[in-house]
Amino acid sequence: MTAGVLAAVLLLAVAADACAGGTDYGAGFWDLTAGGAERGKRPRWLIDHAMAPVWEVNNVWLIFVLVIMWTGFPVFFQTVFLAMWLPLALAAVGIVLRGAGFALRKPTRRLAGRRVYGAVFAISSLLTPFFLGAAAGGIASGRVAPGTEPSAHAWSNPTSVFFGILAVVATALLGAVFLAADAVRFASPDLHAYFRWRAVAALAALAVLAVVTLFVTHGDAPHVWRGLTHGAGLFFVIVAGVATLVTAWLLLRTSGAWSRVSAVGIVASAILAWGMAQRPYLIPRSLTVAEAAGAPATLHWLLVVTLVSVVLVFPAVVLLYRLDTRGTLEPLTDADLRRGSGPEDRG
Repeated sequence: MTAGVLAAVLLLAVAADACAGGTDYGAGFWDLTAGGAERGKRPRWLIDHAMAPVWEVNNVWLIFVLVIMWTGFPVFFQTVFLAMWLPLALAAVGIVLRGAGFALRKPTRRLAGRRVYGAVFAISSLLTPFFLGAAAGGIASGRVAPGTEPSAHAWSNPTSVFFGILAVVATALLGAVFLAADAVRFASPDLHAYFRWRAVAALAALAVLAVVTLFVTHGDAPHVWRGLTHGAGLFFVIVAGVATLVTAWLLLRTSGAWSRVSAVGIVASAILAWGMAQRPYLIPRSLTVAEAAGAPATLHWLLVVTLVSVVLVFPAVVLLYRLDTRGTLEPLTDADLRRGSGPEDRG
């Protein structure tokens, strides 16, 4: 019972990381495709302002995922990280380089330095979700199992490749939708149109890729295919489809808070559909939730810690997101600092 609850928490944490972190990766995708220094100046300006308050806190979800995997399902953790150490290592390096590039490019005064850090940020934002998606595809296709030796076959198969591409396109969709809404907040109608139409293009690409990937799983990941076309997995596939139509309708009309909700619904429903399709396995046909679970005492304490974390951390993160989307967390400008340094402020 406890193992099943923690497996559900793990799936929800993966969905949260895909949506929150995916939005940041998507911003990096559009940073990469924004063009040269002059042409991409305004899109990159919006990306910097939109990401600055929240990009670090989004890593909380990834840490949560790793802690639950490592502590609650050690066999699963060992199996995945042993068999697919290379894509996961590349993803980890990408996370570090991406954060460093984003943090260092803005304060760097030399144009050449800003370009280097900007390129590191943008390229890492593209490669990291691809490798994470490829690893998820290796799990979904059942190519890893306890005792599996590291092999490129585990993450370079058809399911892995399409999962990786889907991850990149899904992050591009989230990034464009959130940036279009942020453009409204910053009173920038040109950027609103710029990102809104890119969101429409990303949504169309995601819909086509999702259908193709579904048919790929038919021959390459039959257990997941059956789960996606029956029961709870099919339910969340339908939810993702409805959310796609709603998002398209909202984007063609305008772009605001509701398009953000529906876009998040697409990605979250797709993750939940994948998780439901694998039941009762963590790795299809080789490792069930019960077989991968740690000691009962460990699981009980992990559940307690998880509940405490939800009570203490979740409301704070939600408040941060709410303040950010309302524009309350705008950074001080040079003019603000100069206004705050007069004699009357020091007295």
